[in-house]
Amino acid sequence: MTAPQVSLPIGISFYTFQTLSYVIDVYRGQVAVQRSYRDFLLYVSLFPQLIAGPIVRYSEIEPQLSQRKINYASIFYGLLRFCIGLAKKVLLANYAGKVATQLLGGTLSATTTLGGWLGILMYTFQIYFDFSGYSDMAIGLGRVFGFRYSENFDLPYMSRSITEFWRRWHISLGSFFRDYVYIPLGGNRRHHVLNLLVVWTLTGLWHGASWNFALWGLYFFVLLYIEKSIPHVLEKIPTVLRCLGTFFLVVLGWVLFYCTNLTQLGQTFGLLFGQVGIGFTDTQMNITLLNNLPLLLVCILGSTPIPRFIGMIFSGLCAENPKFKPKKRIVYTLVVYGFDLVLLGLSIVSLIGSSFNPFLYFRF
Repeated sequence: MTAPQVSLPIGISFYTFQTLSYVIDVYRGQVAVQRSYRDFLLYVSLFPQLIAGPIVRYSEIEPQLSQRKINYASIFYGLLRFCIGLAKKVLLANYAGKVATQLLGGTLSATTTLGGWLGILMYTFQIYFDFSGYSDMAIGLGRVFGFRYSENFDLPYMSRSITEFWRRWHISLGSFFRDYVYIPLGGNRRHHVLNLLVVWTLTGLWHGASWNFALWGLYFFVLLYIEKSIPHVLEKIPTVLRCLGTFFLVVLGWVLFYCTNLTQLGQTFGLLFGQVGIGFTDTQMNITLLNNLPLLLVCILGSTPIPRFIGMIFSGLCAENPKFKPKKRIVYTLVVYGFDLVLLGLSIVSLIGSSFNPFLYFRF
């Protein structure tokens, strides 16, 4: 007897969690019951973040369901944010994913160790720019329609610890499990290790009912437990080494996330550590590395505060600053609109010219 194949709606976990937040908060007495079915339906089905997040809690958006302010400033910011998110998805994530698929999607025994590392690095940047790009697009579209969604990513690859990484990565999911699972179970007050294990088991299974996701959740549970056990040791390590070490551990975690079966997982780790493959590198791999080095460098820079810092300098720290002179504001607006149009044009050209446009969240 074969197991039935059930097709679930795309993004079911996102709006399921949103509805749960409403039910739980009403039960706790933290929000009032929504009497308008129209407003509740708007909350559940609002399209900008419906299938790829961020997870929007009812308590965060309740006042905005019936009272929203839409003005030129919010539309301007929303369009800018949307174009940036689209570019992150189409111009960075898609191309990084294409390289990762070429290097890791074939026969690993015919791949070099350097190819394996380049592949998993590209996947590391693919999943970041893909997910954060979707979040940017959702936040931007929401702003156009008068909704203000919370940030979902805050430069996670700059983290100095795994704990900090999960405060910066998929913030809406982490806060959901913290407030609705970890703290109700006792938090740090009692059975904190068991509570942490429950949270990370559920976090892994939230991403998919597969062994690799369960192992991925347990992997981060172990790392977080170790960090909480030796905080005094970690504080003595230089910041740069902590950042590099955290990034390395996160990359290894994405190996667990990428490999959908245990055989592939074992082969991939074997490739990365020289036990599988045709050696460290070869001529073809060196050419591949050189061809993709510009993309890799752009992804690295895009994961740092540098773009944000440049944007702040250019805008005079804040475009809404009352000291922002009218002439300067006009120049800023024109340049930003031009920048938006360039990003939008390049993204459209890329989408038309490429058939590689994966959607990573169909399993969630």
